[in-house]
Amino acid sequence: MLQFAAARPGADGTLGVTRQNVYTAPMSHDPLRYQSGFGNEFESEAVPGALPRGRNNPQTPPLGLYTEQLSGTAFTVPNDRNRRTWMYRIRPSVRHAWRFSPGPDHLIRSAPCREQDPPIGQLRWNPPPWPDEPTTFLTGLRTVATNGDAHLQTGMAAHVYMATQSMEEQYFYCADGELLVVPQEGRLRFRTECGVLEIGVGEIAVMPRGMVFAVDLLDERARGYVCENYGTLLELPERGPIGANGLANPRDFLSPVAAYEDTDTQGELYVKFDGKLFVVETDHSPLDVVAWHGNHVPYSYDLRKFNTMGSISYDHPDPSIFTVLTSPSPDAGVANIDFVIFGDRWLVADDTFRPPWYHKNIMSEFMGILYGVYDAKEEGFSPGGMSLHNMYFPHGPDHDAWLKATQHDLTPQKLTDTMSFMFESRYPLVPTGWAGEIPALQDDYPSVWHSLERHFDPPTG
Repeated sequence: MLQFAAARPGADGTLGVTRQNVYTAPMSHDPLRYQSGFGNEFESEAVPGALPRGRNNPQTPPLGLYTEQLSGTAFTVPNDRNRRTWMYRIRPSVRHAWRFSPGPDHLIRSAPCREQDPPIGQLRWNPPPWPDEPTTFLTGLRTVATNGDAHLQTGMAAHVYMATQSMEEQYFYCADGELLVVPQEGRLRFRTECGVLEIGVGEIAVMPRGMVFAVDLLDERARGYVCENYGTLLELPERGPIGANGLANPRDFLSPVAAYEDTDTQGELYVKFDGKLFVVETDHSPLDVVAWHGNHVPYSYDLRKFNTMGSISYDHPDPSIFTVLTSPSPDAGVANIDFVIFGDRWLVADDTFRPPWYHKNIMSEFMGILYGVYDAKEEGFSPGGMSLHNMYFPHGPDHDAWLKATQHDLTPQKLTDTMSFMFESRYPLVPTGWAGEIPALQDDYPSVWHSLERHFDPPTG
């Protein structure tokens, strides 16, 4: 039974709760409640009185619960980067952590992964074919490319998922990094130690490192992308001269309220640790956290709420202006990962080639389309597909997109019903053996630029 409560301010200014719903089936469509804000210190309890007051670790926690802390960062990092959550649970998680066996890795890979040489040139894939066998979010994960080193906590992995069934009594957490989930088809429900989140196409969810969760399908099947961040936790980018508002506003990020499963059914807990997958049998649900407080929590965000900035005079701004979340590196301004989107927006610049220009970039770009058409590609790049442009390999609009942009009358133009994204990284991405062998890999992708001919017409005389 998944019990669920909504948090609200109490009369004394503290955060109390009201009982809202009781979930008796994982596919229930009862409305969910959320807490808003990015990186906030939240607190929530699914049963009144479950959350200790005045201290984190009382000698005897309320209601016979166990106290446990989940740390997302080292204890002594600066306060503005410190992430941790105190949990009050029916059984401590040490009950889930013994007699691990190697799990089936399926097609999940971690960096460093050199199943093939780094590509010399640009790559693009059609949407990968659906697996023949039934798959869950976990068993349907396929790693496309990696960089950095999961052991050294730097870099990332780009995955796709293709799921046809819910995880039910299968649970998972990733010790190697946080997971940014970007649906392209189908809605997902995340049951987590902190509560329940639901997302669909056009939304994202982030599962913190070490957070146990299970994924249920709310539609017949689901497909999308996952960025596994080995490095510094994702945060909002600095706005600089933009000022205090704009881009992804903190209030639009949503975190769950407390919920718990009090079951004694058999299940399996999968753990990804140091690049390998392990599994242990459980005799109860690990999602048994009755109350919690902290800021190392799952969250979701509706990409359509992004407050897009752009030029209102001339020239196309750098794509960094579209950054939703960033994982900083030790070099200021050089990201371990940037998560960038290209959604609905107005194009109004005068005397300007409005699509992204041709460029060679120090950053490596893994890109996908959630819906609609990307304005720099007229054909061959469809929702569910993906492309990889590693550092210093030139790319830009195909011939037809170039032709349309050079002939446009430059009246204000509204791009609508479109959403594309990039996982951008300072390190080159190396495709996995699976990604290099599937028929979805386009062997003629660079030909989209072959029609770009000479137009140089120097003056004579």
